[in-house]
Amino acid sequence: MLYYLLAYTVSNVLAFGSLILLGSRGKEVVNYDDLAGVGRRHPLASAPFILGVLTLMGFPPTAGFFGKYYVFSAAVQSGGWMIGLAVLGVLASVVGAYYYLKVIVYMYMRDPAEDAPIAVPMRSGYVAAALILAGYFVIRMGVAPGRYLDMALSAASGLIG
Repeated sequence: MLYYLLAYTVSNVLAFGSLILLGSRGKEVVNYDDLAGVGRRHPLASAPFILGVLTLMGFPPTAGFFGKYYVFSAAVQSGGWMIGLAVLGVLASVVGAYYYLKVIVYMYMRDPAEDAPIAVPMRSGYVAAALILAGYFVIRMGVAPGRYLDMALSAASGLIG
């Protein structure tokens, strides 16, 4: 559970931090239509958001994939009614993937309406640094999850013992 919390913390920082980056004062991203075409107009500013969405979907090899894998695996190993809960979790992940993919479709495959405000990325070193750091951990925890899983197990044993 601690690994899952850490993985989803950095994943949400990446996804929501990217939305912050994609809007400047008066031109914020507040709905799907505001994202229309932003991936084509601002590919560098959109890249962290795509990575954030992929990890929240549980796409391998990201931190979100292993977070879901470890939680669902523990539920299945527990047996009993937890197996049903794991199946429900997988189904909820599939439904969630539809909504995550909808955002990507708007970013890359839709054109903004003629009267719609066009999202313009802000220039912030702080936001960029937070996104780089969160992106690093999303990839690092997905490619080499062992170290972070060991830290979570160590912390959990300290809480229990």
